[in-house]
Amino acid sequence: MIASLNGVLKDVSVTEILLDVNGVGYQIFIPMSTYDKVPRVGERIELLTYLQVLDDDMRLYGFYSAQEKDLFKMLISVTGIGPKLALNVLSSITPESFCAAVRNADSKLLSKINGIGKKTADRMVLELRSKVLSISPASAFQGKIPDSAAKSAEDSILALVQLGFKYESAAKTVHELAKSLPPAECNSENLIRSALKILNS
Repeated sequence: MIASLNGVLKDVSVTEILLDVNGVGYQIFIPMSTYDKVPRVGERIELLTYLQVLDDDMRLYGFYSAQEKDLFKMLISVTGIGPKLALNVLSSITPESFCAAVRNADSKLLSKINGIGKKTADRMVLELRSKVLSISPASAFQGKIPDSAAKSAEDSILALVQLGFKYESAAKTVHELAKSLPPAECNSENLIRSALKILNS
């Protein structure tokens, strides 16, 4: 499996790039979210990649971030969603917004993505709702706490998990704190300190 490639950008379009890796040219299909971050032709770039092997073809898909790649792999695990449609999703909506829509069962928003009908949107919610937190923990809070607090809440939960607390307990505690505290006090330091008092009581 080709997990990543580092080389010189030889050509680029909205949907694909040509990457020269030590004299070998790799055609790599990319989403818009990655296209927005690629450098100019002639410069070096490193991409995380996913290799799809078919009976009569092999295709490489490239991503600027691990979050994009992880979401792509999760999307193609859904019945009826192939790589082309998965790239379209990544090109149409941020991973955070997609994960929040799935968590909130917002099929109406998901079905606005080109190529996604209501049935496919409902299927994504059904199959991915319990999985998207691994892509974007903050998606559990979107629409429930101020956007300004979501990133601090996500960082706080991850810190608490690293300290040995269970994810569900940490997430629930931080969520309740983020809803009750004034926005100015919803920084990671305050959330972690307050959560530790509750979790250790």
